[in-house]
Amino acid sequence: MQTIAKVGVLGLITLLFVFGGIATAQDFSVDMVSTTKGGVFTGKIYVAKEKTRMEMPQATTITRMDKNVVWILMPEQKMYMEQPLKPENIVASTDKMPGEIERKHLGTETVDGKKTEKYRIVYTVGNKRETIFQWIATDSGFPIKTAAEDGSWTAEFKNLKTGKQPDTLFEIPAGYQKLTYGIPSIPEMKPEEKPVEKKPEEPKKSLIPKIPKLW
Repeated sequence: MQTIAKVGVLGLITLLFVFGGIATAQDFSVDMVSTTKGGVFTGKIYVAKEKTRMEMPQATTITRMDKNVVWILMPEQKMYMEQPLKPENIVASTDKMPGEIERKHLGTETVDGKKTEKYRIVYTVGNKRETIFQWIATDSGFPIKTAAEDGSWTAEFKNLKTGKQPDTLFEIPAGYQKLTYGIPSIPEMKPEEKPVEKKPEEPKKSLIPKIPKLW
């Protein structure tokens, strides 16, 4: 379960930083290939205004900025986890990445047969400074490739298709149960339900009468 949760969170972070600088004027879907030190992961992303869905083998992550919530679906278990979407992680539709402090144009390159503009972008996450490269398609303005400067990860996007996406993609499927962690809280006892403290029993009186001393 912890692995699935991490996948969901990482997926959310990927979406925020990859699409953070793009003002999506219309709905779309796109295939994703992410390469990290842990291996190669493939997925499918759907975007509809303030809603996103990322499908990966381990889990599916639905981000609802209109509800400030993130749902991590586990299809095999028919369960889902719910996490709050922090306001500081919501990316406005601007031309900059969240926390961006520097952007430099490096020239024009062809990626997957498409002409792109390559940028070197520096941004901050908390007190940490990160640097990435981003290749933006000149025809659509879409970031078809993003990579860490140190080569630790890359994310490539292919088969971009624009158009309205079904509303059901961004809802919790019927029959899924919510997964919660922790020990269930014990309801407080009402006054009438509180156990009555028993008074200590007095020693039973002997049935044999005491005989007075005669000496």
